[in-house]
Amino acid sequence: MGNRLDVDLPEYPLEIVFVLVQPEFPGNIGAVCRGMLNFGFDKLRVIGHDGNWEEETRKRAKHAQSVLDNAKTYDNWDSCMEDVSLVIGTSGKRELGTKIQFRHFLTPRDLIENLEERTGRVAIVFGPEGIGLLQDQLRLCDLLLTIPTWEGYPILNLSHAVTVVAYSMHQDVDLESKEERSMMDPILRRTLRETAARVAESLPIHDSKKRGAREQLIRTLMRSGPDEFEAHRLLGILNDAAEALESKLNYSEDLDSENPED
Repeated sequence: MGNRLDVDLPEYPLEIVFVLVQPEFPGNIGAVCRGMLNFGFDKLRVIGHDGNWEEETRKRAKHAQSVLDNAKTYDNWDSCMEDVSLVIGTSGKRELGTKIQFRHFLTPRDLIENLEERTGRVAIVFGPEGIGLLQDQLRLCDLLLTIPTWEGYPILNLSHAVTVVAYSMHQDVDLESKEERSMMDPILRRTLRETAARVAESLPIHDSKKRGAREQLIRTLMRSGPDEFEAHRLLGILNDAAEALESKLNYSEDLDSENPED
């Protein structure tokens, strides 16, 4: 009872990779494997682990040992994400006031709707137990995902959070999609993010507002999961905008240097 049956995994349009960042408790890694396989997912990456799994990890994985055996480990964020077309960070934190501007959350259902008829590799990233992903790590993500829990106690256990997301993806994704479009190349993704940052940095606004503008621009661009053609068009527009803004900024700085205040 409860054994792994000899049944092929679902062929999801998107290749969903679950990423754990520096998990603290060995048992949670095993429980994550079990939760993933319960809903037909088997691609796990772990940042900050050497891949020598503890006995407790094996024990908690139960009949999902194959997920653990095939899990990939990485020393850092960049090496883990270099072949990914879309990086989605998760958080259960609810922040109010000025901080809420930074957090533009999607629910799992929102995410599925936005990525409908897309193909490509998508990483869904979970932070360490207790603290979750740090703000600097969330800024490296293209989109933010949250599970709509009760506001009085919103933080889930790591393995529970992964299982809920896996369930949502399994339940709502369209396995019969006919008009699939490939998402942008990972290198193009990085270039698009860098160019969007150039635009934000050149805006004639106070420096304190530029980071928020950059995050808002990147989130808006990535929300629809642009394909290769769309990404190239967006990149051309952003590059033209960045060059125009930078030229204007440089001209203003030249005028200031020629006409210093008395």
